[in-house]
Amino acid sequence: MTDTIERKTVSRGDIHLEVLAQGHGPTMVLLPSLGRGADDFAPMAEVLAAEGYRVLRPQPRGIAGSSGNAPYATLHDCSNDIAAVIEAEGNGPAVLIGHAFGNRVSRLLATIRPDLVTGVVLVAANVGHAPSPPKVREAIRNSANPALPDDVRLDALSFAFFAPGNDAAPWLKNWHPEVLANQRVAGDQTPRTEDYAAGQAPVLYMQPSHDPLAHAEDAVEYKAALGDRLTVVKIPQSSHAAIAEQPDFIAREIAAWAKRVVV
Repeated sequence: MTDTIERKTVSRGDIHLEVLAQGHGPTMVLLPSLGRGADDFAPMAEVLAAEGYRVLRPQPRGIAGSSGNAPYATLHDCSNDIAAVIEAEGNGPAVLIGHAFGNRVSRLLATIRPDLVTGVVLVAANVGHAPSPPKVREAIRNSANPALPDDVRLDALSFAFFAPGNDAAPWLKNWHPEVLANQRVAGDQTPRTEDYAAGQAPVLYMQPSHDPLAHAEDAVEYKAALGDRLTVVKIPQSSHAAIAEQPDFIAREIAAWAKRVVV
C-alpha cells in the first residue's frame, strides 16, 4: 500500500476544489471523463504513487467537495482550475493525464501554461476536429441518466464506453449529469484548434482497442501533426472507459513513458 490519501482544498476566488493527493515524487495530475469524478482513477493513482510520483486528483466543480458560484463557461475555466491546483502544490510542473474529456483540459493547459506542464497523457482521446457524433453523445447522456432503466443504460454504456466482454455495470454509478451538461457546453464553446496540439509538450497518446470516439486513423493523423513528441500506445481489450477496463496497464505504461521521456 502507498501513503494514505490526503484530502485538500485549493481555493481560487470563490472556487473551491477538493483534491485527493498521495505519494511522493514528481507531480502527476489526473483529470476525469465527462460528468465523472476523481474516484475513477483510484486504482491508477495507487500504481502511479507506488512508481514514485506525487499523484493529484482534483474533483471537477460540482463533484464531492468542489464548488464554484459560476459553472464553467469555456475549457479555459477548467484548465485554470487545474493550474491553481499545481501552483498550490508547489512541487514544480506536472505531467497531466486526461481521460476522455479530461484530455482537452490537459491539452489546453499545456498550451496556455507551458510552465506548469512537463508532459501530457491522453487516454481515450478524441483528437479529431469534429465534435462527438450525435449517436455517441446520446449514448453518453443515457449512460449518465439515473431516470432511465438500468438495462437501457447498460446498452448505452456498452456501446459508448466498454469493449465487448467487459463488465459495464460498475459505471452505472458515480455520474453527475449536471456537471456533464456544463462541461459539454464549455467544450463546445472552445474551438478545438486551441487545444489540439497540447502546446509543445511531449504527448503520450493511449489508444483503446475498441473505441467509438478515439479512432486509430485519428492517432495516425495526430502523429503526423505532432511528430517526434508524440508516442502512441495501444490499450488492449478496452474502449472509451479504458481507465476502468485496464487501469494497471495504463498506469504502468504512463510511469515507464514519464521516466523515459519527461522526468
